[in-house]
Amino acid sequence: MTEKFRAVFLITLLCVGQKGALAESKPLELKWNELAPMIGGHHVALVLTDGTTVKGEVAAVREEAILMNVSSAVSGYAKGNGSIPRSSLALINLERRRGAWGRTMGTVIGVLVGLAVGGYVAATKTNSAGAGIPVFLGIASGISVAGYFAGRGLDKQVTQIKVVP
Repeated sequence: MTEKFRAVFLITLLCVGQKGALAESKPLELKWNELAPMIGGHHVALVLTDGTTVKGEVAAVREEAILMNVSSAVSGYAKGNGSIPRSSLALINLERRRGAWGRTMGTVIGVLVGLAVGGYVAATKTNSAGAGIPVFLGIASGISVAGYFAGRGLDKQVTQIKVVP
């Protein structure tokens, strides 16, 4: 039994270590006139000088403001179309997806692990097919969905941008 716990611990440590290796670096520094092609049409999280974070999709970058479709209301900025002044901007977090590799691998691994764990639990913990089938389907489905979302997190790339004069 100790070897099983050791194997689970090592696999968990390996997974956590991979996420830690993706540590953030210092922000990309761009001038205001270089922002439009970089963030136009993308989902961003704008960190303002007062610490407020405004999330949404950038519609346009104007001379003195960023026009965006705010996705969630925060103090001072209602949900919908809004204008974020250039002077109140501290940092831009640009969110992009890097293909579908992580989602594909996460789903495949989730399905395989879900089938194995669901089959094991259904076979050892239930006494009849009437109870075992729903247990198997629930566990297999849940782990498959969890694998997809874990892979989706790996596909997400956040670039921090700091505007310089």
